[in-house]
Amino acid sequence: MSKSNVAATNRKAFRDYEILESWECGIELRGSEVKSLREGRVNLGDGFARIDQGQVWLYNTHITPYAQASYLNTEAVRVRRLLLHKGQIKKLTIQLTQKGLTLIPLKMYFNDRGFAKIEIALCKGKKTYDKREDVKRREQNLSMRRMMKNIRK
Repeated sequence: MSKSNVAATNRKAFRDYEILESWECGIELRGSEVKSLREGRVNLGDGFARIDQGQVWLYNTHITPYAQASYLNTEAVRVRRLLLHKGQIKKLTIQLTQKGLTLIPLKMYFNDRGFAKIEIALCKGKKTYDKREDVKRREQNLSMRRMMKNIRK
């Protein structure tokens, strides 16, 4: 998967959640939503997924209506079905019954065959002290690399 195929990433998810496991799945889109997706007019920021009646549904994902589609446009924020195998859905259902775990969309992209795909992850929310610890670790790694760079000179 190349960088040019990625339509949107959910940076907020990487900051606010600890990612335990991720899956690639298809997404059921209507009409002009694919063209909007190709233009990168997607916001995954507040998105989440739920399992309802044996199917996975994506909520609060904003796909801006395509300007040239006129009256054929769909709603920007609507519930969209995610396409997974039954075995994967059963596994997810079992894991989601645990306390504090949610399904979050990480990125939306087009695969090599041109199909829209979405990467969802089973996540656990981070506490504020966990976030501070991540920032501290990142700064330490950065300063370590700077020191190593100066030593090599």
